[in-house]
Amino acid sequence: MEKVRTRFAPSPTGFMHLGGLRTALYAYLFAKHNDGDFILRIEDTDRERFVEGALDVIYSSLKCSGLNYDEGPDVGGDYGPYTQSERKDMYLDYAKKLIDLGGAYYCFCSKERLESLTDENGNRKYDKHCLKISKEEAERRIANGESYVIRQNIPTEGTSSYEDLIYGTIEVDYSDLEDNILIKSDGMPTYNFANVIDDHLMKISHVIRGTEYLSSTPKYNLMYDAFGWKRPVYIHLPTIMKDATRKLSKRYGDANFDDFISKGYIEEAIINYVALLGWCPKNNAEKMTVPEMVELFDLTGISKSPSIFDEVKLRWLNSEYLKAMDDEEFLKRATPFFEKSEVFKLYDVRKIAKIIKSRIEILSDIPEKVFFLVSRPDFNEALYENKKQKTDSQLAKQILPSVLTTLEQTPSFTNDELFATLSAKAEELGIKSRQLFYVLRIALTGLEVTPGGATEILDILGKEESIKRLKTAIELL
Repeated sequence: MEKVRTRFAPSPTGFMHLGGLRTALYAYLFAKHNDGDFILRIEDTDRERFVEGALDVIYSSLKCSGLNYDEGPDVGGDYGPYTQSERKDMYLDYAKKLIDLGGAYYCFCSKERLESLTDENGNRKYDKHCLKISKEEAERRIANGESYVIRQNIPTEGTSSYEDLIYGTIEVDYSDLEDNILIKSDGMPTYNFANVIDDHLMKISHVIRGTEYLSSTPKYNLMYDAFGWKRPVYIHLPTIMKDATRKLSKRYGDANFDDFISKGYIEEAIINYVALLGWCPKNNAEKMTVPEMVELFDLTGISKSPSIFDEVKLRWLNSEYLKAMDDEEFLKRATPFFEKSEVFKLYDVRKIAKIIKSRIEILSDIPEKVFFLVSRPDFNEALYENKKQKTDSQLAKQILPSVLTTLEQTPSFTNDELFATLSAKAEELGIKSRQLFYVLRIALTGLEVTPGGATEILDILGKEESIKRLKTAIELL
């Protein structure tokens, strides 16, 4: 049985788009589920679009997502080089062979002539003008230094048919296809040619990519057939949509993987959510590690319909990952975000991390959530009114001075000691402890909702700041 080999073949043109990351993920999951190899290939033949540093982004995005490739430019392998610009010399030889096989031809048309082919609707399609040039004449013109490209020779009649593992039988009329350029005037191959040559030479068994390639795959099959090569198995993936009408687009800056990291999403949550954009495991699991995805991955779970990117769900999933972290791991990941707030200098962030871990969705929520520790907001005494807790400003006026006295006399300002002391105080005052804690928390923070309860906040603020805030609250009352 042929070994499964899949590839992810991005262009180094900027950031890692979530659509590209999903393609890489599915290619990885399919390969590993079938005990195969996952290959990274860099398609950099379009030098004008090359972005400095983009290669490092590709490497780091895959590795921090847990998608470790078996072969690639930076790890090597038996079928390299894995960067197309380093394979440039071989493509021209294959293009010339394709010419001999009748699948391609030299084209010498000028830019002006090509522009003249535009019809009244602005559409442009090459008219096979140079197909009639003999091989001998073409070689003479090339020897004379004339600029040329090599175009694919696509039949003008008939229909192409092939099988896709997701979409079934795909048929495309050859008349809808154009004789695209295979080798550019600078000698570099286009994607349309290089991907075929490389997939064959690298023994790629299954080609996994987006549905935008469904209609162009017949062009690639013509080349496989002309060379007498076995076609790969095709798996085209449904589109990811921004909303009901718009695609998630790299062009407009949507869904940059690094941007989500900067926002405070963690890699595990992002890759987990991306997996669910078009795929549902048989057990309907939502929170999964990459090894668990490998175990569960099955093409029958991939939908034919587009998926809508829902950041609300991504935020929820991210919060589940944060809650599940141990305190040390959470603190390590949260520290860069604590550093964006003055609390980092004022308080023990270890204590803050413990109370905030289960109360945020993304790490960038931290500065806003803990700002009350830096400066208590102005607030209206109406905040003391809570029918559920059975509290109001009158209760606050009655109990806060007594609570202040107790806190001034409390030697140990730790959460556990404070909880025990103030619970006893509530019993002494003839009220429920939750009433006392609610009123005290409002007095300390000026917020209806806070991460942490009253005694946790007292512990973080410390005795001096806590008493200062409580005295201010009593004065305001």
